[in-house]
Amino acid sequence: MSVSKSAAPPVSPFATAFAALVLGAMAMGVSPVMVRLADVGPFASAFWRVALALPILYVWARSEAGSAAMAAAFRTPAVLMAGALFAGDLVFWHLAIMNTTVANATFLATMAPLWVVLGSWAVIGERVDRSTLLGLALCVAGGGVLLGGSYALAPDRILGDVYGIITSLFFGGYFLALRVARRTVATGAATFASSVVTAVALLGVAAVLEPTLLPASLGGVAALFGLAFISHAGGQGLLAFALGTLPAAFSSLVIFLEAVAAALIAWAVLGEAIGLEQGLGGMLILAGIFIARPRS
Repeated sequence: MSVSKSAAPPVSPFATAFAALVLGAMAMGVSPVMVRLADVGPFASAFWRVALALPILYVWARSEAGSAAMAAAFRTPAVLMAGALFAGDLVFWHLAIMNTTVANATFLATMAPLWVVLGSWAVIGERVDRSTLLGLALCVAGGGVLLGGSYALAPDRILGDVYGIITSLFFGGYFLALRVARRTVATGAATFASSVVTAVALLGVAAVLEPTLLPASLGGVAALFGLAFISHAGGQGLLAFALGTLPAAFSSLVIFLEAVAAALIAWAVLGEAIGLEQGLGGMLILAGIFIARPRS
């Protein structure tokens, strides 16, 4: 006598996109430590982060959507804007990391959801629920608690802190542009095309302002490949995938997990302090994400 097996329930698109978003945030959280370990300047590391990922992204885009879709991505204004905004994000993000603490840079950069929530309503026409606003408040509070103990307002760090705030503006704009692009462009094509724009812009910045473009040690090379494969191809690719399903405002809150990952990695690798206060901040971030989750 055969026993019939019930089919497993299908995984919802929300669950798949949410899992991708969480993994993407954690992958991007690796980048501050990798930038510190790369023995090149901030502009060079930003360029190599994107440029070294292009072959992987090309294979992904070509296999997913084909050459016609890739060509169409380069003609999509939102894709090109996303690439330009991400170049600005990386320039100021890497400057912030080099001029202030990892905690300061990460916390200030993760203020991007403030601009994403505002832009979702005012720019790209997506509804922002009260639960999202409450979740945003909890996530901002959690980020402050998580990294506030490591935050020190020192004269020699002020410039780096300003760079972190500018980073949040660029990343918020990138988030909105990528969300619009993903309405019509496949994940791989959008990520590859925007990354080409980013790489070209960063090459120009690095060629003018960076005295050394090539790392001098194998450790520096490894750090740059880690930035490219984990933080860019992995982190940005998963983010682009998730934004095809999830609202921009909610997705931006999940990126607060990048601060959690950065704090843990900075503690493990660089010896930066972490304790009960950081644990409470992480719990507030998780609570904010839970409250803000889409109901439909």
